Amino acid sequence: MKEQTLIEMKNKIETLGQAVQFLMREVPQLKDLAVGTLETIKQMDDYEQAIEDLKKKMAEESSKAEEANAS
Repeated sequence: MKEQTLIEMKNKIETLGQAVQFLMREVPQLKDLAVGTLETIKQMDDYEQAIEDLKKKMAEESSKAEEANAS
């Protein structure tokens, strides 16, 4: 391989490494944010009812999809 090609490959690998390091720092922060948001939502008055409504909605959508696939 030409030296220029090797230098370009090295630079791209370094750039990818930096991107991976950034993501490795961000993922735990996003996890903490998601958990905190969930715990906050759980404290809301209508949380249990909202979960039941979502379960019903998902069941209805699932049965509609099964009916459509059966046709």
